[in-house]
Amino acid sequence: MAKYSKKAGEKVEQAVHEEKEGKLKTGTGAKVTSKKQAIAIGLSEARKEGAKVPKKK
Repeated sequence: MAKYSKKAGEKVEQAVHEEKEGKLKTGTGAKVTSKKQAIAIGLSEARKEGAKVPKKK
C-alpha cells in the first residue's frame, strides 16, 4: 500500500474544500466539478512541492 505524506494529505484536503466552494479551476480555467478531479489536482500540487506521493501509473 502506498504511503502519502502529511503535506500531500493537506494539499488534497485543501483542493477538495476549494472544489466544494466552487473556487477550484483546471489548468485551462474550467471549473472543477468532480471530487476525483480535485484529488488529482491536490496530488499533482503536492508532487510539484516535493511531498512524498507515489508516482503516476
